[in-house]
Amino acid sequence: MIALAHAHMYLSGHRTGFRGYAVDGGTLDRVVAGVQVALVDGRAMPMFAALFGYGFVQIASKQAGDWPRTRRLLRRRSRWLLAFGFGHALLLFFGDILGAYGLAGLLLVGVLRLSDRALLVFAGLWLVVHGAVITFTGMQIATHGGPVDAMAAADPLSGVGERLVLWGVLTPMLLVELLVPFLLGVWAARRRLLEEPHRHVTALRTAAVIGIGLAVVGGLPLALLDTQVLTGAPAALTVPAYVLHGLTGLAGGLGYAALVGAVAAHVAAPNRIITALAACGQRSLTCYLLQSVVFVAVFVPYAGGLGTRLGTAAASGIAVVTWLATVVLAEALRRNDKNGPAEWLLRRLTYGRATSVRS
Repeated sequence: MIALAHAHMYLSGHRTGFRGYAVDGGTLDRVVAGVQVALVDGRAMPMFAALFGYGFVQIASKQAGDWPRTRRLLRRRSRWLLAFGFGHALLLFFGDILGAYGLAGLLLVGVLRLSDRALLVFAGLWLVVHGAVITFTGMQIATHGGPVDAMAAADPLSGVGERLVLWGVLTPMLLVELLVPFLLGVWAARRRLLEEPHRHVTALRTAAVIGIGLAVVGGLPLALLDTQVLTGAPAALTVPAYVLHGLTGLAGGLGYAALVGAVAAHVAAPNRIITALAACGQRSLTCYLLQSVVFVAVFVPYAGGLGTRLGTAAASGIAVVTWLATVVLAEALRRNDKNGPAEWLLRRLTYGRATSVRS
């Protein structure tokens, strides 16, 4: 989902809609864009934000109740994530999410000490803030358009400044968008919903059906607008469609995470495919960064240059192939009992020593 959500951002030379998809593509391009707007865009990030919050609780639970040590550890890890994000934007991609995760960890480590009730109240109140921010963003896009040709630099150096400026603007905005699923991920981890899915099958199924259903229904209006099925709509309609897409995307991300948990509850023993997917998950930071390396090599003008010639469908096809390649690589590393290099480095910087993938 991350690969699909990002690949089209490397294309250039097209007029784009609210979610950055070209509106001048062929029929297949528009169909792919519509499916991704409804099912992927603004849905993948909330899923991983929830898992990021879930992981916060897992890391903290290993510290034997030593809160000062836990806080130092999580803040150190978050600072390094922020640094990784800066490097990612500097060298490769303006739409980096690592910086927002790092910023969230620095600012929100204290939520681990909140009660369940306080977590849910915080999430509910922040949902209002979230809605206000994406309303403002939608109004800006309706008036001025979104970023166009952000990855169209003619050489490696000329695009650095633009990427960093965009990253500096996007990171706090992404922090606003990931906060609610992050808080709900913390809440879910306290109940071990994904570690013990067999005990929560009904809840996971319900969350999956409702969450994904809301995401599809809430994403359709913007999908119809961004694929030019509906044209000439005024901002009074397009901005609410953008806001509805963003808010229901939170439900969709949580629904996808719940769906994986519900499926896992029925898996008696992992097969080769599940084992490979798990290996990719354990090395997700490496795989995420490798996607950007491949996309730069394939799409940007100073490398492969295909970003000016391909449409959305072709870009998404390349995204799927790229993701599959990272799964194969992750499985090869697993078979050799190797961490991903990015995971190894982050853990070494966080803990001060090498740790195995099983730790």
